[in-house]
Amino acid sequence: MEIKPFENRIYLSSPTMHGKELEYVTHAYNTNWMSTVGENVNEAEKLICEKVGCKYAVALSSGTSALHLATKLASVKDGDGVFCSDMTFSASVNPVVYERGIPIFIDAEYETWNMDAEALEKAVELYPNVKVLIMANLYGTPAKMDEITAVCKKHGITIIEDAAESLGATYKGRQTGTFGSFNAISFNGNKIITGSSGGMLLTDDFEAANKARKWSTQSRESAPWYQHEEVGYNYRMSNVIAGVVRGQFYYLEEHIKQKKEIYMRYKEGLKDLPIQMNPYDEETMQPNFWLSCMIIDKDAMCKQVRGDKQAKFFKEKGKSCPTEILQAIENINAEGRPIWKPMHMQPIFQNNPFITREGNGRTKTNVCGEDKISCVCEDIFERGLCLPSDNKMTKEQQNVIIEIIKRCF
Repeated sequence: MEIKPFENRIYLSSPTMHGKELEYVTHAYNTNWMSTVGENVNEAEKLICEKVGCKYAVALSSGTSALHLATKLASVKDGDGVFCSDMTFSASVNPVVYERGIPIFIDAEYETWNMDAEALEKAVELYPNVKVLIMANLYGTPAKMDEITAVCKKHGITIIEDAAESLGATYKGRQTGTFGSFNAISFNGNKIITGSSGGMLLTDDFEAANKARKWSTQSRESAPWYQHEEVGYNYRMSNVIAGVVRGQFYYLEEHIKQKKEIYMRYKEGLKDLPIQMNPYDEETMQPNFWLSCMIIDKDAMCKQVRGDKQAKFFKEKGKSCPTEILQAIENINAEGRPIWKPMHMQPIFQNNPFITREGNGRTKTNVCGEDKISCVCEDIFERGLCLPSDNKMTKEQQNVIIEIIKRCF
């Protein structure tokens, strides 16, 4: 049976508007509060605090700016090492570089695809002076926070939790975005709820929250003129963006429910293939299912060759690979994506330390295999992909995507 391309593109994860957002944006317009102060900013911060369970939220222009201010609050300075998730988007890591710190990348584990506490412990042995960690919750799935927190508490390490992808997800009943001394969430256009842009820094530290607010408005001092005694940033969220976030907030649980249904339909529809969905511990974790991902069994991988910017595959009967599947999905006008390319593989970070359970991941050729160092991140990147996860995708459209994936094998 011929499958025709979708008339309207199916996106990986696009904004879903409901109308209530426009009410709050219009209110900002009608009351002329169009800058970085106003009712929407205050209410958005309040709503997030109530939902997540933190004491203070600082509404900012992006999740990256939240991570940057968190890095400054953790006192990262020139030459300081910072332990960072290896499998993540570069926005998790770039703020360390802004402060002239040195990212030290920690491998992932297979159970959640997040930072491996055993690899972290090994990193502490190699770099005992490092006192800050930035860890991300990949694709909306919480990391094993008990294990990571135990290592950090033992060694006096400050945790910054990058919960940009995991708003609404819980670990042992506790919301993500509360496990660090400083935490970041994102309202980028593709996130579980959006402001078109924007983010927040979350903390229980009153002084830190006030410091972040000051930094985010160019570090203006309390004076009748513009007085500046330290470097500041133009990072505060506008009242207009906050109106979108405020309106979206009421649909957070609905979006999570829709995303979970998408994940479960993929899991059921692909159950007879040699693949697994992105994993989580059902007893301790409730992801927000932001993106549905899959990983192909090793013995079902066809040959795939990737360069810095292009990839090719060689078709084999009964086998497939991410490159083939992503091309097949694209051919029907749907958007998939490779798994985040690990940070230690990025050209910009090719000389940074990378630590696995076995120790220094730079001591051997960083290619997974029997005679090479065991690197979970590279393996997941090689065999995994993100599937179309837009919550406006219909069941019928998703069934077509599932059929296309089946045909690749």
